Amino acid sequence: MKNKLNKSTEKALFAALLAALLYGISSPVSKILLNEIPPVFLAALLYLGAGVGMGLISLFKDRKNTLKAGRLSSRKDTKFIIAMIVLDIAAPILLLIGLNMTNAGNAALLNNFEIVATTLIALMFFRESIGRRLWIAIGLITIASMILSINDFSEFSFSIGSLLVLAATVSWGLENNCTRMLSHRNPRHVVVIKGIGSGAGSLIIAFALREYSMNIIYILAALLLGFVAYGLSIYFYITAQRTLGAARTSTFYAAAPFIGAFASWLILSEKLTVAYIAALVIMLVGTYLAATERHSHHHEHEEIVHEHVHGHDDGHHDHIHDNGDEVHSHSHGHKKISHSHGHTPDLHHMHLHKEK
Repeated sequence: MKNKLNKSTEKALFAALLAALLYGISSPVSKILLNEIPPVFLAALLYLGAGVGMGLISLFKDRKNTLKAGRLSSRKDTKFIIAMIVLDIAAPILLLIGLNMTNAGNAALLNNFEIVATTLIALMFFRESIGRRLWIAIGLITIASMILSINDFSEFSFSIGSLLVLAATVSWGLENNCTRMLSHRNPRHVVVIKGIGSGAGSLIIAFALREYSMNIIYILAALLLGFVAYGLSIYFYITAQRTLGAARTSTFYAAAPFIGAFASWLILSEKLTVAYIAALVIMLVGTYLAATERHSHHHEHEEIVHEHVHGHDDGHHDHIHDNGDEVHSHSHGHKKISHSHGHTPDLHHMHLHKEK
């Protein structure tokens, strides 16, 4: 069981880093697109590109893929879907208003609180276990992101604008956890709903503010970027969350700013500063600690029958059918069992812990 669990975790770690890579490349490309497309309108196009692109893939894949049964349908799913969309619309608005009331350096520094917010919400409301090693990793990654985000720490000060930026990060932190609660479903369907729902909301706001562009070339480029850097990125992010949980996935996703800075150096010829190198070293240490964290203790599983997306390499799905190792979704049961093994806060390990 241990080897199978490690294999499943390794796949999740790779998915989290791939999500960060795809999202990271959006920074320099978005900077080019912002020369023609206003920010809110660009956000709408990126989300819509993600939703429409993954929707087209789903139409093709669902004809023969066993994930078809993993569609979002329950009342519990609906609650998290609505929260996810509303928070994805609200967070950018709070951030934009906050940016107008504080300086950019201040906002960039505070924006890194999203990692902390995601972790605290996962711990307090979604029963994810956060060990000492992971807390150290989260702290190092947050410090590294702060170093990368601000040029002059003397610019930092609290204001109403700062509080709004913090509210935006908390909204994204809560949204990350809501998305995590949908990760047991077909991740393509989650991306479609997230992309189209959030994109449509942002589009309405953009038109209401009369901030939009009719440049077809730039619009198509933004939609394509949205599919790659948002659609595929969110897909792999949700896939990672299924095994790693919200807190751990957010630590690996924090690599995105570093990837973005490196891509900016390649595409826009921006300089890689001493601060970037120093932050990168700290980031790598934090990522190593998060990736090598081991969580193992004696725990019990109650007998249960449920339906969710799963594979047969995690040590908890040993039933036999024709799907082999292919990821799929169907109703299945688990017998009551008491054992000890290494695990992450996936769907089967969201139990409470007396010690952190």
